[in-house]
Amino acid sequence: MHIDSDLKAALLEKDEVKISALRNLKAEIKNVEIEKQHALSDEEVLDVVRRKVKQHRDSIDSFMKGGRADLVDREQAQMAVLAKYLPQQLSEDEVKKLVSEVIAELRAAPSDFGKVMKEVLAKAGGRTDGSVVSKIVKEKLK
Repeated sequence: MHIDSDLKAALLEKDEVKISALRNLKAEIKNVEIEKQHALSDEEVLDVVRRKVKQHRDSIDSFMKGGRADLVDREQAQMAVLAKYLPQQLSEDEVKKLVSEVIAELRAAPSDFGKVMKEVLAKAGGRTDGSVVSKIVKEKLK
């Protein structure tokens, strides 16, 4: 990943939103490295990025409920900076197809929700949000 070079570019451009988002990401990566006591693999760094994007998404929801449009805009901008480090996300149609395939493979019943979720998320390889998968699995297992 090219987080360091992107941070340098943001500093030169004086892009405060990018600078803040990338510094927070680098700090979180460093904290996880300290916690795990080793340098993170690319997959582990992606997990950190996913977690940060989810935190921004949750903050956006909270700020929208609180009527703080100014903070919503800032969170969305920071989330967009981080989202470019994630792999291309699956479309909703692709997720529906994947869920249907997994349900057929497992011959899943409505009680197999957890098994289906686990398998779909494993096959998606981090290219979809768990809440989207959950919604689709619930629809398909009715």
